Amino acid sequence: MTSITNKDVNPVAHLSPEDIEQIGLELDAIRQDILDIRGESDAKYIRRVVKVQRNLELGSRAVLLGSALPPLWVLGTVGLSVAKILENMEIGHNVMHGQWDWMRDPKIHSSTWEWDNASTAEGWKHSHNEIHHTYTNIIGKDNDLGYGIMRVDEEQKWVPMYLAQPLWNAINACFFEYGIAAYDLELGRNLRLPEERRTPGFKERAAATVKKIRKQATKDYVVNPLIALPFGSALPALAANFTANVVRNVWSHSVIMCGHFPEGVETFELNKIPEKETRGEWYVRQMIGSANISGSKLTHIMTGNLSHQIEHHLFPDLPSSRYAEIAPRVKALFEKYELNYHEAPLPQQVGSAWHKVVRLSLPNHWLETTNRSNVVEQSKLLYAMVTKGPKIRRLAQRRLDQMARKQAEQKAAADAGTPLTVVESVPA
Repeated sequence: MTSITNKDVNPVAHLSPEDIEQIGLELDAIRQDILDIRGESDAKYIRRVVKVQRNLELGSRAVLLGSALPPLWVLGTVGLSVAKILENMEIGHNVMHGQWDWMRDPKIHSSTWEWDNASTAEGWKHSHNEIHHTYTNIIGKDNDLGYGIMRVDEEQKWVPMYLAQPLWNAINACFFEYGIAAYDLELGRNLRLPEERRTPGFKERAAATVKKIRKQATKDYVVNPLIALPFGSALPALAANFTANVVRNVWSHSVIMCGHFPEGVETFELNKIPEKETRGEWYVRQMIGSANISGSKLTHIMTGNLSHQIEHHLFPDLPSSRYAEIAPRVKALFEKYELNYHEAPLPQQVGSAWHKVVRLSLPNHWLETTNRSNVVEQSKLLYAMVTKGPKIRRLAQRRLDQMARKQAEQKAAADAGTPLTVVESVPA
């Protein structure tokens, strides 16, 4: 692995093949240390979380029987939102990763768990465990990267439709569980193809997903409101369930965006990845293709410990409660091999991820070369790229590239203390 992106700065250029394989050995040793001590305390942890979640959900739904009263509506909705987040993040996601299979508890096992979500467990495990964790951040292979609907890298060709991706991303956040269900099925791709060319088993998996969505909708929007009907709270209970689902969706979307999408997290070109990636090479790709969220113990629990996304991607089958324990050792390994351990508080990571969504919705370098003095000219350039054909877009992109290079030269000259040259207007 000497080059994994087309970017000017290769974050692993300083690593020799021997370095990369040594990183793999050191990470394997960290993993084995946890396997050696994993036991009853871990089992007690996940059983306690499951018990708390179920009691919180049951109690919140009981409170919502009186949700015609605003204080009870707020209390029940907050409780139900937290219960749904816990079930999806710290329990469902991690159980379905097989983190607790070693307990051999049929009630907390990846083969039996069905979560409170529109996606079926089997569909999600295929798209997430098998595809995303194998091909992390590889453009064209990892659909978690932009969920197949967004531009996620400068190397992807810009077309006008990407201007809408901040809107698509906001809508996707609110209805995230359905977006994930659609991409688990590769719905867009399969519907565009004639039936004989669709993914094998697509029809059966689509039917199972529809059945799952119907079951979830019936529980939240029919059964629970009907139970509240005798108390005069049917409509408030329905609204509470809808609100809790949206809160859970937006939270999950935000946490997952923080894991791979902030500025500075690497994406990879498929043709740069070795056909037979070694264990060490896979580890290094996970290291520089993931980002962590710093915060309190409560933050870690509410994110399903995906606040330790780096550690999760290195060791997806270890108990999530162990990630905080091994994080200092992993961070020390980053420092030893001069790699960037990408970590920041939640608001900063969310802001960075959204900045990238907006930046990549525009042509390369448009945002960075636009300022108060040239915004009118730049807007005209963007308008031409939207309304004219591919040839004009190519010429305009060349102009933006030249402007960006001029800016970079100016900055380099300023940093070096040499006289600055005036940036001339680059002809379209």
